[in-house]
Amino acid sequence: MNPPSRILIYGIHGSGKSTLAELLAERLGLPWHPVDDLLWEPGWVEVPVAVQRGRIEAICRRERWILDGAYHGWRDVPLSRADLVICLDYPRGLSFRRLLRRTMRRLSTREVICNGNHESWGSVLSWDSVLRWHLTDYGPERRRMRAWHADPSGPPVLLFDAPAALDRWLAELSR
Repeated sequence: MNPPSRILIYGIHGSGKSTLAELLAERLGLPWHPVDDLLWEPGWVEVPVAVQRGRIEAICRRERWILDGAYHGWRDVPLSRADLVICLDYPRGLSFRRLLRRTMRRLSTREVICNGNHESWGSVLSWDSVLRWHLTDYGPERRRMRAWHADPSGPPVLLFDAPAALDRWLAELSR
């Protein structure tokens, strides 16, 4: 079987989508397009959804890509072109701890996230906080991933419910 060439990685905030995308890009030699770089301009200015969609459509027309997320205004685009969807369906506590740890690290180091943006206490404590998004989006995202996994009409979906399961798959992929 040929390795996939169009991969969508999906999961709740903090599940490890970008980390996995970077790893797969290196192992498979595929171009990775970090979704946050396509959605946010400097100063945390959100790109209009129509522009986001156009950017994603341009990437998905290519024969080789990895995307580390898919959002409401254009989720259908990579889903219609992916030859593999990898879903990180980890327990809420695990993904929230990962997200909290990452957020605290970014706050303390002023790590650049996308297009020169940084997390700040203001953003973390705001109504639009990634921590709040995790809490409100967890259930709907989990249901979405499980529905994709159960749908034989869509692209193949690998649903990982624990990091150890993903590690086993990555070990097999390396062979």
